[in-house]
Amino acid sequence: MYHSKITGLGYYVPDNVVTNDDLSKIMDTNDEWIQERTGIQERRHIIRGEDTTTSMGVKAAKIAIERSGVAKEDIDFVIFATLSPDYYFPGPGVLVQRDLGLRTVGALDVRNQCSGFVYAISIADQYIKTGMYKNVLVIGSELHSTGLDMTTRGRGVSVIFGDGAGAAVLSREEDLTKGILSTHLHSEGQHAEELSLIAPGMGKRWVTDIIADNDPNDESYYPYMNGQFVFKNAVVRFSEVINEGLQANNLQVSDINMLVPHQANLRISQFIQQKFRLSDDQVFNNIQKYGNTTAASIPIALTEAWEQGKIKSGDLVVLAAFGSGFTWGSVIIRW
Repeated sequence: MYHSKITGLGYYVPDNVVTNDDLSKIMDTNDEWIQERTGIQERRHIIRGEDTTTSMGVKAAKIAIERSGVAKEDIDFVIFATLSPDYYFPGPGVLVQRDLGLRTVGALDVRNQCSGFVYAISIADQYIKTGMYKNVLVIGSELHSTGLDMTTRGRGVSVIFGDGAGAAVLSREEDLTKGILSTHLHSEGQHAEELSLIAPGMGKRWVTDIIADNDPNDESYYPYMNGQFVFKNAVVRFSEVINEGLQANNLQVSDINMLVPHQANLRISQFIQQKFRLSDDQVFNNIQKYGNTTAASIPIALTEAWEQGKIKSGDLVVLAAFGSGFTWGSVIIRW
């Protein structure tokens, strides 16, 4: 039995900065309204034709691979987490394998939205622990901006999300006191429609239905979120799954050196920070700059925290996420 250890991190965000004031020019909103509810000041949106979900993932992956010291020929498996694939099929995992020029290794796509990266890390960890693979590339990448209702009708959701990608290389670690100590995953599908994008989907409205109806008021292909309901569930599940991870490893809240929560809403992160009585130095947030990048949010934040020297060897790092599905999870790491 082995542990898996994060040996390389990287992220990429588009250059195009979209501020709250920019949004106020195309919808009935303002900087104060957005910051009060989400904490977001700006986000990044792609310029059409310059980036895709896959290309952003590839850019983040190249940085992570270089920093890991692992040759791309030694990457054994690819796991790609996203809710915004380039194509309905195939998924972006195989496109990354192609565009990075990797061997004909397996490529897996994870569709767990905001908790996608946590789920992907857990899968990679199991492959490495069992000895099946030695080096696994994990990517979280999202392109939201081209699929949002950028009008006053959609402002409750559209002001929240941004584009970007983050990546990590997980490698075999023989020292069982280091690396990923445990992962914890949950779901509660009875609330699936409270945060969802219904169409196009085979179940209710496929492309043929949308085209046939040609209804300008059809909102089924825009994201829907019951904001207050999601918030109330998120703060409970975040707390539960962080405690679950600590208890599984006989650790205390005081042992946490860095908590990197999914960047869903700054108010959620602040609520959790206060509940656990963590200092500002123990929690990393960057939603103010990037908005919610769903599956990309944790790897982007984790990379920035590491780059800024906020994560050091021996630190206890906790990753936690909650999102659509409802799905949630945590990862406990001894850096």
